[in-house]
Amino acid sequence: MSKNAPAGNRDRSDPQQACPLAAAFGAVGGRWKLTILYWLAHGELHFAGLTRRVAPISHKVLTQQLRELQADGLVQRLPTGAVPAPVIYRLTPYGETLLPLIESVRLWGEGHLRRGAGPVARVCAETVSPRH
Repeated sequence: MSKNAPAGNRDRSDPQQACPLAAAFGAVGGRWKLTILYWLAHGELHFAGLTRRVAPISHKVLTQQLRELQADGLVQRLPTGAVPAPVIYRLTPYGETLLPLIESVRLWGEGHLRRGAGPVARVCAETVSPRH
């Protein structure tokens, strides 16, 4: 696999990829993906909005992570016009199936911070709930 290939284009003949946990971590694992999905769960955002919310992520890494999330069918990229018009990102219906997972991870992290007597930042403390 090329290191520049989006995650969604992985070679599925690898026996490790048949493992459900490996497949899940491949799609949403890493430092930034759950945070990106968390913010998109609150509504669609343009690239600059995501950059502000996911800071201190670099533009290059955010672009890479968004491409991988798109390749896995979790995020949709919607151009709003001719370049350089802003691009909007939103969860796909398939991406919305991750909302219970995202909320569970957020709640676990909140408890983990409290267990270590660390502060719970309000910046990502909002509950994620399914959209109707």
